[in-house]
Amino acid sequence: MEREEARRRAKELTELMTVEEKAAQLKYDAPPLKRLNIPAYNWWNEGLHGVARAGCATIYPQAIGMAAVFDEELLRQVADQIATECRAKFNAYSQEGDRDIYKGLTLWSPNINMFRDPRWGRGQETYGEDPYLTKKLGVAFVKGLQGNGKYLKTAACAKHFAVHSGPEAQRHEFDARATAKDMEETYLPAFEALVKEAHVEAVMGAYNRTNGEPCCASKTLIQETLRKNGGFWDTLSPTAGQSVIFTSTTR
Repeated sequence: MEREEARRRAKELTELMTVEEKAAQLKYDAPPLKRLNIPAYNWWNEGLHGVARAGCATIYPQAIGMAAVFDEELLRQVADQIATECRAKFNAYSQEGDRDIYKGLTLWSPNINMFRDPRWGRGQETYGEDPYLTKKLGVAFVKGLQGNGKYLKTAACAKHFAVHSGPEAQRHEFDARATAKDMEETYLPAFEALVKEAHVEAVMGAYNRTNGEPCCASKTLIQETLRKNGGFWDTLSPTAGQSVIFTSTTR
């Protein structure tokens, strides 16, 4: 179905749910609601360089390796192929009643964080340390994942908003410090581009703090940058055709 029809039906369904049922649907592993004919859905799936952990799939080089070719069109083609395999797997698994983890159409990719410190431990997932290259390749990758047809091919997710840094083992306690200039010139441009240019469907918050605020509960990042009118997220509206979900996850 088209977006407006999906939005209308979703609104009708949520109005029929109890508070408990609505709360349960906020989990990444949303349970079924049989009385409303809503199947279970697991939002956790990965497509960073191929469909992950769901049987055989085409596997491409890690993101840092693909970025080294400096080729936007290649990244778009790779993402398009990932989306094709993801949708095929979703269709096949759904027919078997398998709606478990790694079987959905919501791909928690790409990772558009800046890779500035090798001690982080996840730099291979990124496109490197250059804001411009990350922006261009991230936009291409999202467009490949989501397609340009009447319906979304898959739903991409920009992560981790916005300064994901420090050793991975300390991600729940680390405080990433960045100046206002560095935020605007380094850490935010790729997120802005993925929203405005690629119309990314979801944004994942970082697990750490940034400048003293927990990223997933940050007034500065979420309220003033992500949601406030006039910010670079002001394109997020029903008329813009987007339905961005701000998700706090463990990936």
